[in-house]
Amino acid sequence: MKVDVLIVGAGPSGLYAAYYAGFRGLTTAVIDGLSEAGGQITALYPEKQIYDIAGFPAVRGKDLVEALVAQAAPFNPHYLLGEQAIAYHQSGDSVVISTASGATVEAKAVIVTGGIGTFTPRPLPGGSEWEGRGLEYIVPTYLPYAGKDVVVVGGGDSAVDWALGLEGVAQSVTLVHRRDEFRAHAHSVKLLHDSTIRVVTPVQPVSLNGSSALESLTVRDVKTKEFQDLPCTAVVAALGFTADISPLEAWGLTVAERHIVVDTTMATNLPRVFAAGDITEYPGKVRLISVGFGEAATAVNNAATVID
Repeated sequence: MKVDVLIVGAGPSGLYAAYYAGFRGLTTAVIDGLSEAGGQITALYPEKQIYDIAGFPAVRGKDLVEALVAQAAPFNPHYLLGEQAIAYHQSGDSVVISTASGATVEAKAVIVTGGIGTFTPRPLPGGSEWEGRGLEYIVPTYLPYAGKDVVVVGGGDSAVDWALGLEGVAQSVTLVHRRDEFRAHAHSVKLLHDSTIRVVTPVQPVSLNGSSALESLTVRDVKTKEFQDLPCTAVVAALGFTADISPLEAWGLTVAERHIVVDTTMATNLPRVFAAGDITEYPGKVRLISVGFGEAATAVNNAATVID
């Protein structure tokens, strides 16, 4: 396959890059290791409300992805989903990217926006025997939790957002975190404290308990060391995710703490390779979807200059 621009990653930044490249008259292909467009949003947070999209007070993740796909559709991007970009080499004025399945794409420029395969959740200590039997790490839909007593473990955006989303669906929602402060956005934390969600801090999970079904989560107070049993029929461990970017590192990209280093044009250290979105790193970087959209447009414009 030969295109003007190959976009590696079908998350929000990649989909917006596909739209904007098409708008600029460039042919595109989009490759992603996941089987559906949308990146982390589709895989992990389709029901999550997103608040940082300009013009939308709030938008569900899956609705945002559907709109981005529709926005790019008139320009006919070619999707290579379920494919992982693993090898790079320069061929004259083109870049050739090979996939794990042996396919190759020749492009005049490449924009990396992710597409690094699956995300691995950080496990809840001692929870392995309860996985799929009451313990989950991802909440793609809230419906299975209807009428249940749910404990959410974590203090980041995912934990707080999932807890808020489960309120009104589950019979009860309890959020536990090892610190009194939360890493989530201030607005989300305010919504949390204004909700009916029970907040238990600072505690750490000790054990999941039950016979044939989950019955409780035992936690220990970080300060007093006292134990407490929290009755529950479901636990969501939102402890974060790790992603393997070793395939991209193998290209020879300059990487800092699992992020690709770029300059103000979104150019990487490799010729004709740009990057945009959460995967980029530069001084003052802010990891928001809205920032990724701007970086995608900047990358496309500078790629177009290189192509010209």
